[in-house]
Amino acid sequence: MSIKMRFLLSYVGVIIISIILLLAAGFLIIFSITGDIKSIEHFYKKSYVQKPLTTLEESTFLDLKLMAKNNPTLLLYEEQLKNVEQEGIEIVVRKDNEVHYASPSLNKQALLKSLPGFEETNINMRDTIKIEDSFFTYVKFDFYFPDKSKGSIFVLRKASSYAELARALFPILFGLLLFLFMMIIGLLNYFVSRSIINPISILEDGAKRIKSGDLDFEIKATSNDEIGQLNRSFEEMRLKLKESVNLQLQYEENRKELLSNISHDLKTPITSIIGYVEGIKDGVANTPQKMDKYLSIIHLKAKDMDSLIDELFLFSKLDLKKEPFSFELIELTEYMQHYVEELHLELIQEGIQIELELTHQPVYVTADREKLKRVMANLINNCVKYLNKDQKRISISLYEGNHEVTVKVTDNGQGIESSALPHIFNRFYRAEQSRNSRTGGSGLGLAIAKQIIEEHGGDIWATSEIGEGTNMFFSLKKGR
Repeated sequence: MSIKMRFLLSYVGVIIISIILLLAAGFLIIFSITGDIKSIEHFYKKSYVQKPLTTLEESTFLDLKLMAKNNPTLLLYEEQLKNVEQEGIEIVVRKDNEVHYASPSLNKQALLKSLPGFEETNINMRDTIKIEDSFFTYVKFDFYFPDKSKGSIFVLRKASSYAELARALFPILFGLLLFLFMMIIGLLNYFVSRSIINPISILEDGAKRIKSGDLDFEIKATSNDEIGQLNRSFEEMRLKLKESVNLQLQYEENRKELLSNISHDLKTPITSIIGYVEGIKDGVANTPQKMDKYLSIIHLKAKDMDSLIDELFLFSKLDLKKEPFSFELIELTEYMQHYVEELHLELIQEGIQIELELTHQPVYVTADREKLKRVMANLINNCVKYLNKDQKRISISLYEGNHEVTVKVTDNGQGIESSALPHIFNRFYRAEQSRNSRTGGSGLGLAIAKQIIEEHGGDIWATSEIGEGTNMFFSLKKGR
């Protein structure tokens, strides 16, 4: 059963229960007033309508009734009637079609038009009449005078016109109130259902679109209640899912590019190796010098292949979080001095000057020695690729903060385009697309450095100016 149908049934149930309770309350009120359960059946029969009089009015009526039964002639004497009449009580004596006596406040001509007719059985003794612009409740008694003429006595009491009008129109008013009650309940059902069903329908439609692979839509929250919170959570999920799908698509494109790059980088040295091996087999290397040259080239190309495969393997393990780390407390100043000493001779041979700017105080960090060495090697190799000036220079600096140490690697190379700078640490990205022998590679060096630094709980970034050089930064947590 749908939620909408449940709401509808619940509101119908509320209406039915309310009507039952209203009728039960009316029954109890009438029963408590009349003391007779049959009064419900005859509630709107005039013969049963109760018009209670005050004690004084009831006493006056009984006196008049007693006179009508025992000596009706006395009712024709005004002095006798004035003795019975009391202040605030209106009495009327009618003989045939003539008002013989009426209290001074009453108009005899109006009474003739308004008083009910003679009824020998005295069944309808109590009712309400309208005299001119006023309503009166009355009790009457019909009898015969000694001369067989018809006689009637009335005791009247002025009643509220609004109360009588309400009583007369009670069925219509009750029906209107019941109709209004049902309309209000219906409108509440409509608005409440719309505020709940519509957002849920939107969520259902959104779920179907996601199921079909469509993530290019938006779900707006129109309220701050639980439904609105659900809509906002759904929209956040959609955005996260869309971001994840886009990232997955980007990874797929990167994977294709990686396969293309790997194929190219592997094919190039393999082609060279095959060519030189065939040259040896065909006797082209017919001198010891040529043979030594060919073998040296084959060895170099094999080492390039081994380095590429090693880099791919490391990246794969880092990406899958399967590369183990051995963290220890390292004195970074001494570590950098030893690293530069190892690297110095190799860079000097390539005409590159390396400088080291260190603090005078020992600086301790928590790091993995081998992984940190890999980061430095990848950053230095990236600097070397793009050094294009006559005086090639690389410098390494340390900056100590309150909770971390920042390492800066600077070169005076050609620099990196501002459009490429935000992407250089992305996996498989290459700022240089020409893939020449000097700047070639898998494009994983900086991505590997980023993954290693992030595993250390640090951050890595870069700044660059075309023609001026590039600054590479990474941070490490200070050791304790």
